[in-house]
Order: sequence, then C-alpha cells, then structure tokens
Amino acid sequence: MEIIGHRGAAGTCPENTMVSFQRAIEEGASGIELDVHLSKDGEIIVIHDETVDRTTDGKGYIGELTYKDLRKLNAKYKFKEHNKCMVPSLPEVFEWAKEKTFFINIELKNNVIEYPLLEWKVIDLVHQYGLKDRIVFSSFNHNSLARVLSYDSRFETAVLYSHKLFEPWQYAKHLGSEGLHPNSRNVTEVVVKAAHKEGLKVRPYTVNKKEEMLEMKKAGCDAIVTDYPKRAIELLK
Repeated sequence: MEIIGHRGAAGTCPENTMVSFQRAIEEGASGIELDVHLSKDGEIIVIHDETVDRTTDGKGYIGELTYKDLRKLNAKYKFKEHNKCMVPSLPEVFEWAKEKTFFINIELKNNVIEYPLLEWKVIDLVHQYGLKDRIVFSSFNHNSLARVLSYDSRFETAVLYSHKLFEPWQYAKHLGSEGLHPNSRNVTEVVVKAAHKEGLKVRPYTVNKKEEMLEMKKAGCDAIVTDYPKRAIELLK
C-alpha cells in the first residue's frame, strides 16, 4: 500500500509548503497531495482554502490577491519552530519535483469558487514539465474532472467525495475516472473489491490514526492519504 503525504507532511510541517512536501518525500512517501487555486493575476497557487486567513499571517481571497501579494505572506501557520514559509506556486513545486520520481495528486479547488480555465492552465503546465505520467487529478467538483478528460483523456483522474455514494465505482467509471478518493469513513472491503473489479484504485483520505491505517490496509486500499507519512510507513512497512 502506497503512502501519500497530505499537503506534504501536514501533521509536522506547515501544510502545502515546500518544507512540507520535502519532508514527506524524505520520510519515504510515494507521493504528495496538494491543492491549487488561481491568483488574481492568473498564477497557479498551492494552498488549501479559498482565503489565506487560516494558514498565513494575511487576509483575503486567493482570487483577489496577486502572486506578488501572496509571496509576501508567511505560511508557517501554527508551526512556531519553522522560519518563514512562502505560499508556493505550482511551477515552483514542479521545478523541485521534475528530477524525482514520486507522483503528485493535484486537487483542483474549484468546488467553492470556479476559476476560469484552471484545469487547462494546470494541464498546460504539467505538459511543459513532462510530468503527465506522474499526475493524478482529483476534485470535489466532478465537472472539473470531466473538463480535465475533455482537454486530455490520457490523464488519470479520481473522484473525491466525503459522503456515501451509491456504487461509487460505477459513478467513477461513467465519469471516465480511474480512481476513488473517498473520505476514509466511507471505505469498506465491499467498496474496494468492487472498485478493483472495475480497474479503479482506492486512495482514502485523511488517514492519521494507527488503527485506521491498519483498517485501510486490511480493506485492500491501494494507498492512503495521511498527514503523517513517517508514522504510516513505520506502521505498515
């Protein structure tokens, strides 16, 4: 079972920052999960919320701030032991990742605010860096996944969902997706077996407790998304 660092190693580092991504890979994660929005001037920004209020020392919506504005902020969040952590752009992450081998789960964060052409901008950047085979797109906005596949059907997409779906494997197959990224409370052996029968991978989020990690492994999940990659690797190796 693969281990994916949720927003990097968000349990021990400021989430969605370069230090967090680097920590996850240093700890042995197979991949990282990150979130993308668009700034006022159209830059692809790596951050979870629609605003900077929770995770930085600033205030305001991502879409109302320029890239220059965002780079002035300190994103170290609650981790006092860290020095200033900048809000990264997706090109910055790709520049670091391009010579490595781990995969990247990009969550398209347009389920609250629909950013025009977000999917196309991200896809174009992926192609620029030659990372297509290392990318998985997910989103709570399933129309966004459909747009990804309409732009380029060769990409892997995964249905992200927090509530129970009826036969989610059939839903994902109808959408053209190759994976399910459910909230871990919606994972059962029945779901995993049915998904595997349809050729889908199951990667639940956010699995932080040891007993839950073991439950996901027992259910047959292909990967887990966790804030604590080191904890998961030590437990499940």
